[in-house]
Amino acid sequence: MASSTKEGSVSETQSGKKSKKNTNQVDESQLFTVPDGWKEPAFTKDDNPKGLLEESSFATLFPKYREAYLKECWPLVQKALGDSHIKATLDLIEGSITVCTTKKTFDPYAVVRARDLIKLLARSVPFEQAVRILEDDMACDIIKIGTLVRTRERFVKRRQRLIGPKGSTLKALELLTNCYVMVQGNTVSALGPFNGLKEVRKVVLDTMKNIHPIYNIKTLMIKRELSKDPELRLQSWERFLPNFRHKNLTKRKEPKKKTTKKEYTPFPPQQPESQIDKELATGEFFLRESVKKRKKMEEIKVKQAEALTKRQEERNRAFIPPKEKPVMKKTNKAPSDAKINIEAIKAKVRKAKTKKLGAPSVNPAPQTTPAYDKKKKNKA
Repeated sequence: MASSTKEGSVSETQSGKKSKKNTNQVDESQLFTVPDGWKEPAFTKDDNPKGLLEESSFATLFPKYREAYLKECWPLVQKALGDSHIKATLDLIEGSITVCTTKKTFDPYAVVRARDLIKLLARSVPFEQAVRILEDDMACDIIKIGTLVRTRERFVKRRQRLIGPKGSTLKALELLTNCYVMVQGNTVSALGPFNGLKEVRKVVLDTMKNIHPIYNIKTLMIKRELSKDPELRLQSWERFLPNFRHKNLTKRKEPKKKTTKKEYTPFPPQQPESQIDKELATGEFFLRESVKKRKKMEEIKVKQAEALTKRQEERNRAFIPPKEKPVMKKTNKAPSDAKINIEAIKAKVRKAKTKKLGAPSVNPAPQTTPAYDKKKKNKA
């Protein structure tokens, strides 16, 4: 009997292991896939004919600058909430909006959607976009960014980086996530499907942590292209996604004077020597006062003499003439390469002597001497 029970228990364990293996072998994608175009059926009055037992209400405050807009669109808000039998009241004195259920309300989640609607309206989301929260597939997320950055200037710069030039970054984020995003003050309001809201929150928080939104937008674009391929749906996308490393290029400012810390010692530092200790060490303490005075006077005289000599040297510097720069004389040296032919020069001189310089005159004038001229004058 005992052997039969053991065999039975072994067979049960083996069968259990086999069943576990079989469940593991089943493709998980088949268990979690939802057929395309499937929608959850809407919640109707037939699902809850008796209505709600208790009344539940939510209230929220709105800023002063939203008062004028809420006054204009309040009839439309009441009409939108009236379809699900939700009562809405606008208090302009306190600056609050209240929504509450009525006896006719059959959908218990309708009041939560109404709460989200008034929150979005208070956060400067236009009514045309905020009404979409009443749909089944829509959700909203209000991200608080005011406390994520310490300094106000840095916060403003990062918030502007999220919006982008002329709102281009925000528009790209809206197209990729199928969400409406509104940046207002210290909050970011997002409205759309759940998957899109998850991505919007990640991008907003990363931007506030000094990670540029263009990196996340690039990854979202790649994911969008990969999701179109049915073969890659069940595979890991890590090999396709870019890995952006954070590089801190700005170096920390180092102080001009670097102080090195001394080693810690439990003992206090040695006390500095007093004037009496110094005199005892040199032996001056035991000298007479007259000797001390004489010694001091000698030291003063020596110092005065040194100061006098220094002063005299400074005065004499003005009378010392500056050193003149030596003038360099330019000498036109004949080129050493050209050799003088003395024989050729001698030949030229001889030719010049023998050669007649010009033709002789036809009537040469007689040469007159000064004595002959004097005789002619006397005769006249």
